[in-house]
Amino acid sequence: MKHVFSSFLVAAALSVGPVQATELVMGHTQSETSHYGVGVEAFFDTLEDLSSGKFTGRQAAAGALGGERDMIEGLQIGSLDLVISSTGPLGNFVPEVYVLDLPFLFRDYEHARSTLDGEIGQALLDKVSENDLKALAWSENGFRHVTNSKHPVKTPADLKGLKLRTMENQMHMAAFTAMGAAPTPMAFPELFTALQQGVVDGQENPVTVISAAKFWEVQKYATLTGHVYSPSIIMVSPVLWDSLSEAEQNWFYEAAAVAVKTTRDEVTRLENEGVALLRENGMEVVTEIDKAPFAKLAKPAYAIFTDKYGTELVDKILAR
Repeated sequence: MKHVFSSFLVAAALSVGPVQATELVMGHTQSETSHYGVGVEAFFDTLEDLSSGKFTGRQAAAGALGGERDMIEGLQIGSLDLVISSTGPLGNFVPEVYVLDLPFLFRDYEHARSTLDGEIGQALLDKVSENDLKALAWSENGFRHVTNSKHPVKTPADLKGLKLRTMENQMHMAAFTAMGAAPTPMAFPELFTALQQGVVDGQENPVTVISAAKFWEVQKYATLTGHVYSPSIIMVSPVLWDSLSEAEQNWFYEAAAVAVKTTRDEVTRLENEGVALLRENGMEVVTEIDKAPFAKLAKPAYAIFTDKYGTELVDKILAR
């Protein structure tokens, strides 16, 4: 009888089969092979390993789920699982992160990355998580540069009158207005067509994005202005997050950390190879400019942030 009962338990266990995997989707606006794409793949590979296959995932790339603002709203209501977004539209939900979009705030990659990996970055992640969102980590786009279809940009005077697509971001728009350009905000998925049709003359993005989007097909000139460091952020729906155990939440944090390292490594690689790639595809690239006149003109944009939130956080970042 004992043998029969034991055999019944074994048969019952086998009939249940393996635990059903939960497939998650991470949305973003870049191509599957972009720096975002390799970060997403690293995230899901790590999460699947840590969870022994309980969680798997795929990316919804190239704006398949809408623009970044649309996807952030989807996270808030739980219709999306995960998103990688630039900070462009994030300030509409969490105004404190606008500090990261101040022009000429960060000196170089080491300054930017160490700031976001430290107390200042964590405090901003916590602030994001107070707004019906759950922020996992700061990732990266890179330093932003100007491209256009009209002429080379070497001085602020060369920006005068250029219709430049910017993100929907008060800081960026104010800075370019102060530097003489005509900023035109629009969602990234609309940008290539707008450039192609001449709705805007140019745009500003990191070399990583310029390359991934093949903007050389619709832009002739690039200038390495490095006017803003552009982080990205990995966020998970609070609806999903609250359904996870503490151990599972730690898997997500670990997966995000691996994704950040992978993305930053890819940004570094693309930055090192990017200028040659742009030139190979017919763009004229200005690599050396005097940034001081640009920074001086863009300075009034700081007041948009400091008038509301004071100068303490800005001063802390500049002093690092």
